[in-house]
Amino acid sequence: MSSGTDIYHEMIVDYSRNPLNYGEIENHDVTFHDSNPLCGDSIDIDMKIDNHKVTDIKFHGRGCAICMACSSVLTEITKGKSLDDVRKIQKHDILSELGLEHLQAVRIKCALLSLKVLKSALYTYLGTHLENSDGIDTLKTEAENLY
Repeated sequence: MSSGTDIYHEMIVDYSRNPLNYGEIENHDVTFHDSNPLCGDSIDIDMKIDNHKVTDIKFHGRGCAICMACSSVLTEITKGKSLDDVRKIQKHDILSELGLEHLQAVRIKCALLSLKVLKSALYTYLGTHLENSDGIDTLKTEAENLY
């Protein structure tokens, strides 16, 4: 293993053992749950939103080291961002942070479960706060094209 790979491996292990933003938010504005039945990963994300910004975000659940590390990184990337910026977060934003750009297909669902949950939570929140049906249709299209 190269030293660059070793660093990413250490980061993944550290994030999985000591995840950032792990826990629940009381009085959250939106929460969403999903799981990957193939491997047993199960994640919930709670968000507090104020003035179209994610003011707090936490995740809880269980999963493999890659799932937990990616969930931790994703919550750090998301915290403080506008809802429009959160909508723009892509899989490469998370994978590149942990050196997982070339992750095997079997593990990609582990790595991206938290992104799927985040986007679903965001679309749920936006869907209940949009005033016109055009916006809801746009959200549906975005959701369908996530992966």
